[in-house]
Amino acid sequence: MATQKKSDNWKLKKWFSVHAPKQFNEAIIGEMPANDEKAAVGRKIEVGLDVLTHNPSHAYTNVVLKVVDAEGSAAHTKLVSINLLYSYIRSLVRRYKSIATSVLPVSSKDGTGMVLKMLAITRQRSTHSRIRGIREEMNERALAYAKETNATDMINSIIEGKFQAEMAAQLRHITPISKIEVRALEVKQ
Repeated sequence: MATQKKSDNWKLKKWFSVHAPKQFNEAIIGEMPANDEKAAVGRKIEVGLDVLTHNPSHAYTNVVLKVVDAEGSAAHTKLVSINLLYSYIRSLVRRYKSIATSVLPVSSKDGTGMVLKMLAITRQRSTHSRIRGIREEMNERALAYAKETNATDMINSIIEGKFQAEMAAQLRHITPISKIEVRALEVKQ
């Protein structure tokens, strides 16, 4: 009895070049195999922000992109989340400092829902009431900023660090602040 030859599924796959979203100039960030266009849609890709912006100071930040459209041999993505590396956050938090964390759902001017996870680090140890004051004012200012700007501008401002710098300058009246970081930004689907 003759044996039937099996076809190699790997050879049947098609390669797609993965393109970043428009805000990152639709740069090609890699390739991925898939059986067809439908199989490529919905996949998530994690890439360093420094690869997208060509800025080495963004090496501690990862971006998660989701494939939303595949046509021909190109797969187009959209931004799902931005996350700071745990090791970077760990390097910021030192002894004799206080931190104020916040998880805040916001909606931008154009109606895009996002979740901001912020972290404020003081220069010296602070009282519980000052930490609470920082958290409350940080939340108020973030909500107001989100209502005034559209999602793309807000994401670009967070990537460039303008949002964090303005927030730190506005909250210095409570206690001296070493740094404010957005440790995660999640865009609701």
